[in-house]
Amino acid sequence: MEDAGQPIRGSQTRARLAAVLGILGVALSGAPAQAAQISSAVEQLYTSVSIYPPSATSMTVCYGFVCRRREILEFTPADRKALTQIMTAGRASAAAERAAVQKAVIWFDRRMGPIIGTDKRVAKADFRYLDDKHNYDCWDTTRNTTSLLLVLQEWGLLKHHVVGDPHYRGNALVLQTPHNTPVLIDRATKVEWVVDLWPRGYLQPPDVMTVEKWVTED
Repeated sequence: MEDAGQPIRGSQTRARLAAVLGILGVALSGAPAQAAQISSAVEQLYTSVSIYPPSATSMTVCYGFVCRRREILEFTPADRKALTQIMTAGRASAAAERAAVQKAVIWFDRRMGPIIGTDKRVAKADFRYLDDKHNYDCWDTTRNTTSLLLVLQEWGLLKHHVVGDPHYRGNALVLQTPHNTPVLIDRATKVEWVVDLWPRGYLQPPDVMTVEKWVTED
């Protein structure tokens, strides 16, 4: 995995401040409050690369490793209809909703792939592939999937889960490589579940498992 810990200076600092002020503006303006309610850990996903959190109408899609390339996805009525149909089919139980979330992430992969070139992406891509323009690293998939989940939450399409803070794993002592993932929290059980696209290729369903299990994987 590539390290995202790059210093933020100059114009990036100003952009980060603008992002924070934008969040406050949403809260004060009476606009949909989802962005104002995100945790500091989720907010850091966006401020660290100087982009705005998602709204009910759009999200920034990161690719090219650590969001070096980006594209705005403006959700159309057809997009919202498709995602609503996918998620409505999973309302019967928490397990069914997680399966629906997998399908929603595949929808996102198909929606953006031809536009930004990630229909050529490979599983577990990082800088060693020398093909940043067609790939996501795990920082990109963490941001993108978290954004999609926040949009679904804002639209009222998550019945059994809420969006949680991203999780990290990595233990050099046991040769476990650094990795990040988005998280959903089961409302009833409070169990945390990962929705991890990075280990999967184009149009393959993301890994969905408990965080407890995920932190032991490599």
